[in-house]
Amino acid sequence: MTKFETVKRIISQNGGIGKTADFKTEGLSNYDVANMCSKGLIIRIRHGFYQLAAADSISEEYMLATLLPESIICMESALFHYEYSDIMPREWTVAVSRTIPRTKLRIAALPLKAYYIQDKWLELGKAVGHFSGVNLPVYDRERTICDCFKYRTKMDNEIFSKAVTAYAADDRKNLGNLSIYAKELKVYKRLMELMEVLLNG
Repeated sequence: MTKFETVKRIISQNGGIGKTADFKTEGLSNYDVANMCSKGLIIRIRHGFYQLAAADSISEEYMLATLLPESIICMESALFHYEYSDIMPREWTVAVSRTIPRTKLRIAALPLKAYYIQDKWLELGKAVGHFSGVNLPVYDRERTICDCFKYRTKMDNEIFSKAVTAYAADDRKNLGNLSIYAKELKVYKRLMELMEVLLNG
C-alpha cells in the first residue's frame, strides 16, 4: 500500500477528515503529508486536519462536529434553528471558552463568528440539536433568548424583535428556566420588562 493509499484509507475511515496524529500512527511523516498537500492530493482544512482534494464536499455541520466539538451553537444560528428567525446566518455563530486557542477557530472552509464566554456560563442551557443529520451542541431556547439581551447591541434590531416575539408565542418555552438564566446572566430586569409586555399585551 502506497503512502497516499494509507492516507486515503485513514480519511475514509474517519468520515472524510483525517488527523496528522492518525497519519503518524501509520508511519507517515510530516514531510509525507506536506508533500501530498503540495501535489494537490490532500487539502489542509485546519492545522492538523486534512481531506482528500478529490472528495465530495464535507458538510459544514460535520466539520463543526469534528473540528470544533467544544463549541456550542448560539445567537443567530440558534435562532434560525428554533425558527425564531427566518434569516439564515452567513456564518456559524458559536460560543466557545475564553481560553480556547484562537488557532482552533481558523478553519478556511467553515465561516465562524465566535462569542467568547466565561467558563462559569459556558454550559448554562447547553442542549443537543439536530442539524442536517448531525448532532451538535446548541443553547436551548431560554439561553438563546437571554443571549439576545446580553448581546443586544451586536444584533440587528429586526432579528431581535422577531426572536423575542416568536419565543413569547412558543408553546415550548420554559419561563422558569428563562428567569433562572436571566438572573445568572444579569439580564433579568430588561428581559422580564419586555416579556411581560409580550405575554400580557
